[in-house]
Amino acid sequence: MNPATDIVPQLVRGLGTTVTILLASALFAYLMGFIAGLCRLSKNVFLRKFTGLYVEVFRGTSLIVQLFWFVYAIPILFGLNLGSNWIIGVVAIGLNYGAYLSEVVRSSILAVAPGQSEAATALNMSSFQRMRLIIFPQAVRMMLPEFANYTIQMLKGTALVSLIGLGDILYFGDILRSSNLSHAPLIYIVVLIFYFVLALPLILFSRKAEGIAKKGAAS
Repeated sequence: MNPATDIVPQLVRGLGTTVTILLASALFAYLMGFIAGLCRLSKNVFLRKFTGLYVEVFRGTSLIVQLFWFVYAIPILFGLNLGSNWIIGVVAIGLNYGAYLSEVVRSSILAVAPGQSEAATALNMSSFQRMRLIIFPQAVRMMLPEFANYTIQMLKGTALVSLIGLGDILYFGDILRSSNLSHAPLIYIVVLIFYFVLALPLILFSRKAEGIAKKGAAS
């Protein structure tokens, strides 16, 4: 079996699914991370408790189990049609990593020096102005490295959607392996290379983000 002529063309068939699920689930995770992170800092007890429950449930359970719940358990138990498996994959990955990112958002905002907020208050800024103009820009710099690292984790997490029948890179790798068992090591080496090439820009961005975060902290 030749990697260039036999394996690569098959894996390329799943490239679109992997990339689109990564992009969509990452955007959804970022959105959930900011919403839940800010809600956990809210003065509203209900919001804090509700988002705290969401965070603990999705951080404390396996992403594989969550995928199976969305695909199999929820439709059976509640009669809800959650849409295509592509949508379910995006939602499950987004909710899972959004829970982790919410802690990044919350801790980054809390890490901004209290003196910054006190100075803004002295300038007669409203709480919204303090958050938008003073606290949030500094917190975002601190969030960047962790957001980049979790995006890399999300890329690796997309491989799990093959378990619910989506034709991603790993899905077509498994099909090749099932019909060419003796070439399984070679097939999975090529699969690893595919994921590494996809992750490389994210790895480089994470290093850049660390530099931005340090520059922001130094200033």
